[in-house]
Amino acid sequence: MARKIEVIPHDTHNQTLVNNAHPADWQNPTPDGRYNLLVIGGGSAGLVAAAGAAGLGAKVALVEKHLLGGDCLNAGCVPSKTILRSAKAVGDIRRAAALGVHVTGPVQVDFPAVMERMRRIRADISYHDSAERFKKMGIDLYLGEGQFTGNNTFVVDGRPITFRKAVIATGARAAVIPIPGLQEAGYITNEGVFELTQLPNRLAIIGAGPIGLEMAQAFARFGSQVTVFDIMPTMGGLRDPEGLALVRTALEADGIQFCLESQTQKVDVVAGEKVLTFTHADATKTLAVDEILLAAGRRPNIEGLNLEAAGVAYSKKGVTVNDRMQTTNSAVFGAGDVAIPAQFTHTADATARIVLQNGLFFGRKKYSNLIIPWTVYTDPEIAHVGLFDYEAEAQGIAVDTFSFHVQETDRGRADGEEGFVKIYVKQGSDKILGATIIARHAGEMISEITTAMMAGAGLSTLSQTIHPYPTQAEIIKKAADSWNRTRLTPTVAKLFNTWLRWQR
Repeated sequence: MARKIEVIPHDTHNQTLVNNAHPADWQNPTPDGRYNLLVIGGGSAGLVAAAGAAGLGAKVALVEKHLLGGDCLNAGCVPSKTILRSAKAVGDIRRAAALGVHVTGPVQVDFPAVMERMRRIRADISYHDSAERFKKMGIDLYLGEGQFTGNNTFVVDGRPITFRKAVIATGARAAVIPIPGLQEAGYITNEGVFELTQLPNRLAIIGAGPIGLEMAQAFARFGSQVTVFDIMPTMGGLRDPEGLALVRTALEADGIQFCLESQTQKVDVVAGEKVLTFTHADATKTLAVDEILLAAGRRPNIEGLNLEAAGVAYSKKGVTVNDRMQTTNSAVFGAGDVAIPAQFTHTADATARIVLQNGLFFGRKKYSNLIIPWTVYTDPEIAHVGLFDYEAEAQGIAVDTFSFHVQETDRGRADGEEGFVKIYVKQGSDKILGATIIARHAGEMISEITTAMMAGAGLSTLSQTIHPYPTQAEIIKKAADSWNRTRLTPTVAKLFNTWLRWQR
């Protein structure tokens, strides 16, 4: 029988979640022969691999020790984007006066109701990742901890499993920074933040990456006094000065304080308050808060798997895989956060598909061939695909950048919004190397450029593509148009003018 899993707070929504994702009365099956594919980990990558293999007729075993759905369902994409939607509504109301709409009195945020809505939606979605659903697919689901016992053997709940191929898809979790006093004072990560039922009045966030920025803006809009710390001068994966300034200005307008290029020295508990001591701008300072959110990187979940027994090499970054997602054991693959640096749900999905093709069909699909977009869901959003200009130049590729601003479009003016697109191309050509978009719906807009890159289409194609008017996505076409105008060299212009005169 599966071990009992609890998710707090204890309400009907979380009980539904647990009933779906790790039912207490689950009976593990008895292994019967060799599996075509053993999937270790029931998060995004593992579920895609298991469902895909079962759909092809393979005999599949799936092992999960905690909640099916992994971080994405339980402590990542689903809960975070749900509360971000509430935060976005707050931002809309506060900006309404600029649009001629006046709301009487301050915005009132019912934080317990925001979190209850999140738990309800998460519970509703959890059926898609449920034990019952995967059982109906014909998959043998084992709930419990397991480990390798050999190159092609694994054991879980005392049941020995043999396999032809296996995929390690155990994901990652929040990294813990060794700050003196942090453990004693207490802190939360992306897991604990969604267990909150009361809004912390003062919140310190250590880490200015995607999780840190998204939660900073949400909690600031809900009413927390938020301070964000990071050892680096950048935020949200950006180094572009214009982009950094735009995003920082937007977040500071919500009341967020930033201490970038700072070092947290220690945390003390003084009169019930958590007091951070840190260095910033060549000075040592202190800050008292009610809660600390640690969002400074991720570490792979590889403990307890006995990878040595299977001959699977690993490091602090996760299991070691080649370009075809194969570990040092040719029968074992890796997928998702435990194996790759691009730790996103959509890349977990993509790498699981590579494993299916390479592991079950002797394919030769490569991770390096993926074109990976990503988005930070702040307001405005930060979206990127491919290479940044500085990354291309570091590889010895000369770059031309073509950009256009949201506020230069009619829709941008009508919406009263700011942002930009920057498209990086190989110098002297229209070949797209990458692109960055900062706009309110940048995550939706980046897919057009991703599709163009996948299809091998360049700025010439984007320039000729008809975009609906008026839309903010016109910035992509207008940036492409600016490339098109570079083709009109002085010589070409002179010849064209001569031809026009001849036509008169």
